[in-house]
Amino acid sequence: MSPVVVSGMRPTGRLHLGHYHGVLKNWLRLQNSAECYFFVADWHALTTHYETPGGIAEASWDLLIEWLAVGIDPEHATLFLQSWVPQHAELALLLGMLTPLSWLERVPTFKDQQEKLRERDLATYGFLGYPLLMTADILLYGAEEVPVGADQVAHLEISRELARRFNFLYGREADAPARVADALKRMGKAGARSYRDLSQRYQTAGDALAVAEAETLLAQAASLSADDRALLLRELQGRGREILVEPRALLTEAPRMPGLDGQKMSKSYGNTIALREDPESIRQKLRTMPTDPARVRRQDPGDPDKCPVFALHQVYSDARRREWVVTGCRSAGIGCLECKAPLIEAVLEELEPIRARAEFWAARPAELRDLARQGAARARQRAETTLERVRAAMGLTSGDTLAR
Repeated sequence: MSPVVVSGMRPTGRLHLGHYHGVLKNWLRLQNSAECYFFVADWHALTTHYETPGGIAEASWDLLIEWLAVGIDPEHATLFLQSWVPQHAELALLLGMLTPLSWLERVPTFKDQQEKLRERDLATYGFLGYPLLMTADILLYGAEEVPVGADQVAHLEISRELARRFNFLYGREADAPARVADALKRMGKAGARSYRDLSQRYQTAGDALAVAEAETLLAQAASLSADDRALLLRELQGRGREILVEPRALLTEAPRMPGLDGQKMSKSYGNTIALREDPESIRQKLRTMPTDPARVRRQDPGDPDKCPVFALHQVYSDARRREWVVTGCRSAGIGCLECKAPLIEAVLEELEPIRARAEFWAARPAELRDLARQGAARARQRAETTLERVRAAMGLTSGDTLAR
């Protein structure tokens, strides 16, 4: 069976070439090899824009339009708006019942974003609890893989830990507590105390070294059988019968898309080219891009490694074209405008069909809404299956049962 993959984007404005090369090209590949759920994370947008939500709805439709424009196919992937699938909120609420506060406070982006966005009041439960909603987004669909860059692996770890903790609390064997107590007695008071300290370090503070230390401690406990050791290690790690699937990071090769100033392309830097940008605007931006500052005059030789334009050639030009640029720049055989000309044409050629398809979908709002409605229905069906297992494990009565 195809692996289940889940990914989403916050609707915070029009997409640019950085999104296309860094995320969407990977989605295009995955939709043909996996069961994909791609969603517009409109609830997530509220975690930082709750005071100014006016543009979220429009940006959500823009996001769907641009996904379709680049080739994301609703016949091969389920596309939907997060807020149209209320199961996301229910699972986030239920996970919140068992999540230690310290786990949320140590998520890497919690303090980082508060520091970067000082102009906004982010001392809210919604911002602190966004990892719970993110985890619900993933666990609802039994996602085995979540496409992330190397710098985002740590963000996924809390979802893995919460799946593990849920399975431990609600998927344990009935006699596990008694068996654990007996095994700890056989370890003696000092050994049992060390084991409990290690459990506290791992389960409360997320200290991964505690697992390795526990393995050593248990291996040295001659009074324990192999089954005892395995049981105590599962207990410490919080592992039980799998009710929620523990997701894996699917590391993706996301090329660093350079912006017009050589930095990473980002709206916050004002150095982007939008997927639906007017061709003349693109030409103007690329023609006026800064180059190697050493090339003051046409006859001055330059260094491509110090030129933002050459960074874009690394994305858009083949080896032969790049060699032409390097040779011409270092020898002053070509000028900067000559260097930019083939780059401008390559970018325009790439974006022309995307812009045309975006115009097609933007002119058909009813069809777009129907497509989103169908995607949300498929997503709700899959999500409800997971929630039925969760409610049963937690001893809750299913809403469907009440309705009958």
